[in-house]
Amino acid sequence: MAKNTICIWYDKDAEEAARFYASVFPDSAVKAVHRAPSDYPSGKAGDVLTVEFTVAGIPCLGLNGGPAFKQTEAFSFQIATDDQEETDRYWNAIVGNGGSESACGWCKDKWGVNWQITPRTLTEALAVGGAEAKRAFEAMMEMGKIDVATIEAARRGAVVE
Repeated sequence: MAKNTICIWYDKDAEEAARFYASVFPDSAVKAVHRAPSDYPSGKAGDVLTVEFTVAGIPCLGLNGGPAFKQTEAFSFQIATDDQEETDRYWNAIVGNGGSESACGWCKDKWGVNWQITPRTLTEALAVGGAEAKRAFEAMMEMGKIDVATIEAARRGAVVE
């Protein structure tokens, strides 16, 4: 296990979530599944307790801790995309698998984990600062899933109808 690992609390579906992430994102895999050695407040001996996995190269540990704690937007994975095709692929995978759409490139998977599907052109525009950043930011504020063409037009100062 890596020295620093993100631990994500799930009710009971950590393994299903980890396998889904591994099927969607490159450099992702399920590394190990650990079962409870005895009964615990949210499960029985032999139930999946933790799952070691990576998401886009980031080491994670899924903990089946029960319903006591819910995911919030205070934690999210931010996935950088290179174009609209990649943006659409990740967004549609998450939302289409029981997830939900949000604003400004955010969506939530069916386990409640939040994702930011962020085209690099948006991140680059914000890093430039000034009028270009302002135009790209204002365009983003009107979006659910990010539209790359609209962000690129905003960067140039063009209006997309």
